[in-house]
Amino acid sequence: MRSFRLPLIFIPAVSLFAWATLLIHAQEKAGDKLAPYYPTPETVVDKMLQLGGLKAGEKMFDLGSGDGRLVIAAARKYKADATGVELDDSLYKQSMDKIKSLGLSATARIIHGDLLKQDYSSADLLTVYLLPVGNGLVTPILEKQLKKGARIVAHDFEFSAWAPEKIQDIDDDGEGRAHRLYLYRR
Repeated sequence: MRSFRLPLIFIPAVSLFAWATLLIHAQEKAGDKLAPYYPTPETVVDKMLQLGGLKAGEKMFDLGSGDGRLVIAAARKYKADATGVELDDSLYKQSMDKIKSLGLSATARIIHGDLLKQDYSSADLLTVYLLPVGNGLVTPILEKQLKKGARIVAHDFEFSAWAPEKIQDIDDDGEGRAHRLYLYRR
């Protein structure tokens, strides 16, 4: 799953009330999910993994992995041990089929389940593209489970309980939209 978002350049033009209304609408659309599915552009995928400093052999988790593009990139390009967590049946099947067809089953996998009920204690890097409410719900889980030095890269929506170590703006994702990435370290 990926979260609903507007280009950062659009946000200043939208009143605070209108922006809050859009976020509430997106959350209602997501239902019991922590975010509606919105695929991360490929250019942003690579920048997220670079910002997180992913290295070969490290354990990476993508919370709300959608079609699996971050997991696949982590396993293919970075040679990481990559795991996604996806609740949606169709997206889970789609991403697992793609992983199998690419011959990545040894280093990439998707857990079909609730991201709030997983064990992330082995993670070196987590990537997240959830609405603020989702980030808020996962925060205490990560605080309890993550080992010292684990990194978290959040796409567009920050973790309000933590101060980012670094913020990276992407002015154009190749599709005319801007993005912001946040790097956190436990």
